Amino acid sequence: MTDKPKKKSSRQKVYTLLVQIGRKEGDGLPKGATGGALMVYASGVDEAEAVRETVAVLKTADVAPLDVTGYGTRDERIAQGHDISDEEDALMQRALEENAVIVAQMTPFFDGEESGEQP
Repeated sequence: MTDKPKKKSSRQKVYTLLVQIGRKEGDGLPKGATGGALMVYASGVDEAEAVRETVAVLKTADVAPLDVTGYGTRDERIAQGHDISDEEDALMQRALEENAVIVAQMTPFFDGEESGEQP
């Protein structure tokens, strides 16, 4: 009987990233927005790779990333006390399976938003 070689386990992990974005023509942000934030799940062998891949993908999509904040892997977030919904967990699993960058949420920013004013 021949043993099949075991499939190597993936070294990829999924990282939760918050990306601050500026304005750029064709960025998909609503009229009047001054920028925005994207909640992203990105796969990588480490967080630095996940950030690099995310920035590269966003740039090819005509988005202007300004700053990226990493919140770690699913396990790291749970250890920090974060609640992770089933929907969020499913998106993380999809990012891992597809070796992808998935934008889970986009929040546009408008002038005066910090003070609670509406445009």
